[in-house]
Amino acid sequence: MSFSFFKASRPKTPQELVKAIKDSLMGLDSKTVAEVKALEKALEEVEKNFVTMKFMLSGDGETEPNMEHVSQLTLEICKEDVIALLIHKLFILGWEARKDLVHCWSILLKQTVDSRYCCVEYIENHFELLDFLVVCYDNKEIAVNCGNMLRECIRFQTLAKYILESASFQLFFKFVELPNFDVSSDAFSTFKDLLTKHGNAVSVFLNAHYDERYSWPKTFSRMTETFSPTVIRYCLHLHGDFFDQYEKLLTSPNYVTRRQSLKLLSEFLLEPPNSQIMKRYILEVRYLKVMMTLLKDSSKNIQISAFHIFKIFVANPNKPREIKVILAKNHERLLALLQGLSAGKGADDDQFEEEKELIIKEIQRVSRLPNLVGR
Repeated sequence: MSFSFFKASRPKTPQELVKAIKDSLMGLDSKTVAEVKALEKALEEVEKNFVTMKFMLSGDGETEPNMEHVSQLTLEICKEDVIALLIHKLFILGWEARKDLVHCWSILLKQTVDSRYCCVEYIENHFELLDFLVVCYDNKEIAVNCGNMLRECIRFQTLAKYILESASFQLFFKFVELPNFDVSSDAFSTFKDLLTKHGNAVSVFLNAHYDERYSWPKTFSRMTETFSPTVIRYCLHLHGDFFDQYEKLLTSPNYVTRRQSLKLLSEFLLEPPNSQIMKRYILEVRYLKVMMTLLKDSSKNIQISAFHIFKIFVANPNKPREIKVILAKNHERLLALLQGLSAGKGADDDQFEEEKELIIKEIQRVSRLPNLVGR
């Protein structure tokens, strides 16, 4: 006697699964979203398909994934424009579905077919998807999910370079100071990756835009329908070059923002590809004044981090007259600050004290130079 109706259903092929994913995402249209029961049913279908995709890409814990199926799935997702759907429907999805999507996203981007990163190539042909992911930091419900997806993208230089050059990059100066700590911290992690993952690309960007004044480009206006009114107002009033905007982070009233941005500044300024940028930076009186202010910060950690940038201004053998004048005029207060500054106990303490002594001697030397103070 046959009991065929108890048999497990045949697993979907990669092509069938991609069609099911696409159909279920397309089902999340405005009419469905407006009807509670219809939306719940549609979201259940999406979540079920995402679980199946997750198992196909990474296995079920007992069996390894079939790599031929993984390759077919990757190709089909690109061919059917499912990547764009995954991003644009993200804000409707439930928590579990978003978690599974982030997991799958990481695998899909790293997957190669015939030595080609198919999903990366797809995004290279649809760069606006990266702008959309950046803007999603303005939605606290999906911000961290989008942040994880963005950092996976930033692993690839072409995608990171696009974000750096895009108007959406400017939004990070706003997002890293959002009131929601989880969102602002995640935004800063992405901001840091953009400025540290690909040294040569960052160097080209900083050199090209060192003196460039930010503005709200017409080509970016198409994204405004996804912004909150707060972000739109921020962008419309955005002005100044990259380091103008960065200075606002260094002088933020928020301790975490000051500390993180100061540490990051030290990291990317001291990268070998950014040597020319550092040489320009340490010629500017306004940035020296920022470091002098941070030397007085109530936080010892910020004081120490500021010292490691301040010392470059002082040790520069080609200091311009304006820098020397500032050091000479403020030498008494600077010496008092430095003499009271200690790195604490540790392996680096001796080196810190040696560097501090050299900087103190250089400030003393500069203060004795003729024709600086009083003019």
